[in-house]
Amino acid sequence: MTILIAAAAIYLLLTLFLAYLLHQIPRRPVHDTPDWGHVTDVQIPAADGGALETWIVEPDTASKGTVLLAHGWSRNRDRMTNRARVFGKLGFKTVFHSARDHGNSTPNRSMNAFRFAEDIEAVLNWLGEPVLLYGHSAGAAGAILAASHRPDLIRLLFLEGCYARTKEGLLGLYRSVNPVFGLVFGPMIVSWMDIYYRFQMDAISPERLARTLHVPVLLIHGEKDRSFPLRHAWRLRDAFPGGRAELFVAKGSNHSNSSLDPRYAGAMESFISRHLKA
Repeated sequence: MTILIAAAAIYLLLTLFLAYLLHQIPRRPVHDTPDWGHVTDVQIPAADGGALETWIVEPDTASKGTVLLAHGWSRNRDRMTNRARVFGKLGFKTVFHSARDHGNSTPNRSMNAFRFAEDIEAVLNWLGEPVLLYGHSAGAAGAILAASHRPDLIRLLFLEGCYARTKEGLLGLYRSVNPVFGLVFGPMIVSWMDIYYRFQMDAISPERLARTLHVPVLLIHGEKDRSFPLRHAWRLRDAFPGGRAELFVAKGSNHSNSSLDPRYAGAMESFISRHLKA
């Protein structure tokens, strides 16, 4: 009995430490500077008193509106440059920031979907105008959470590489990286996270938030996404009320390169032209 209790205690402590480590995954910033329009580099106040490095790119012609883009976990604003360029060519002002603890934004060692949403809302409040909101991966989870808080500021919503249910998405992600790690340690790690987030992980699952939103939504998902397989996109699409959501599947693409699909730009333009109100 003593051995079993000791083993259980070691397992709990180990998984608690692993949950901490997963929040400290090394950041992997990329470098891709905007090469169109008129670029302004600004610092936008964050919710905790810090600052978010942000690019604002004005089109050469009269703007059709503003697109706010949010990157995913461990990346930075440069990760969204390729996507922002597509909207810039369509005549939109594009705004894309680095979340806290990413890029050159101020540190915050407890980043999660809540924090990503806080950063998106900070930029929304700073802009003070309705936007087309685009999020990728963790940025997509933050985007749908921010949209549920501020639906008055969202004209259209774009979610790329988004999971449907938070706990299921995390467990699947761990298993895709290492099956043994995911099966043995994953469930307890997710349980520690749920405790840390005050048991709100289910409440902020995109599938649940989707039921409360009535804005047109375009889901973008890689056909070969191993992080969050395509079934997440189908489930999330069906969760939005009244057929509000559409799905663009990037053929042969993985979790992060859907925007390289030759059909991507046309899909964005088509969705906007059909749904954007003057």
